[in-house]
Amino acid sequence: MGYKVALVGATGNVGREMLNILDERKFPADEVVALASRRSVGTEVSFGDKTLKVKALDNYDFSDVDICLMSAGGETSKEWSPKIGKAGAVVIDNSSAWRYDSDVPLIVPEVNADAVMGFTKKNIIANPNCSTAQLVVALKPLHDKAVIKRVVVSTYQSVSGAGKEAMDELFSQTKAVYTASELVTKKFPKRIAFNVIPHIDVFMEDGYTKEEWKMVAETKKILDPKIKLTATCVRVPVFIGHSEAVTIEFEKPITPDEARDILRNAPGCLVIDKHEPGGYVTPYESAGEDATYISRIREDATVENGLQLWCVSDNLRKGAALNAVQIAECLINRKLINAKQKAA
Repeated sequence: MGYKVALVGATGNVGREMLNILDERKFPADEVVALASRRSVGTEVSFGDKTLKVKALDNYDFSDVDICLMSAGGETSKEWSPKIGKAGAVVIDNSSAWRYDSDVPLIVPEVNADAVMGFTKKNIIANPNCSTAQLVVALKPLHDKAVIKRVVVSTYQSVSGAGKEAMDELFSQTKAVYTASELVTKKFPKRIAFNVIPHIDVFMEDGYTKEEWKMVAETKKILDPKIKLTATCVRVPVFIGHSEAVTIEFEKPITPDEARDILRNAPGCLVIDKHEPGGYVTPYESAGEDATYISRIREDATVENGLQLWCVSDNLRKGAALNAVQIAECLINRKLINAKQKAA
């Protein structure tokens, strides 16, 4: 018997991608229900060769739902995830609402799948931030080999990480530049077309942004609390795909060749690293792909046991939708949940 899956936030970028991935991976669902706010009721979304009509979240009965993929923002998740969890469904939440709760596991299946068993405390599992997800996939196998002491990361994050309105703004501003029309800025604090913005999420008292803080806190929770990490997160005029320049300092020696071999055999990683023009991956190539791509692996001679690398991934997939579906698959494969008996 298959599972019943509810998807909250089905009309958003990530929600639609979740539907695509459930279909692509032949997820064992007998029924998938698309949910959103009342204003989206009746909207049609694609699920494989089917079309689903969106239903209202606020009056939906979750008593026979097995898994709820939550992609509707932090406030919605804070209100609804505990209710859905108490109704017996396991909630896999894509927002930041539950990531730092000690009773909620924060999971990247290639990195810390064993921690998923902690979901029973609240019936909630958290998906990490998109920039963190791809980073820890690359760091985990290297950490296992040589023990990471410190990471310095600069991100180049696509506008899709800020939602559909952000993608529309990049498109409209780019068009305005070419047609000499009025350039309107709403979603971002400065124009994003032909520009970069070193500011993602809100500023904190110490001068870091919340996005940068998330990368620190989440890497420690997922991978190792002893790792020191500092980040600068930058929004760039790219539609899909986050890129990261990563400098890593290890406790033990590790050569670039060793790192390449390790990463080539690591789950979720794909190494494309030729020392020639085009011998690396850009966000354009990563769009629509599941892998975390790693290029430009080289020694950092400024520290003892240092490496540098370039890391690229589709933020809507591994950074959000794919990771959530992989968590659901992990629950099923480890026999941590069973499909409920549905009324005839």
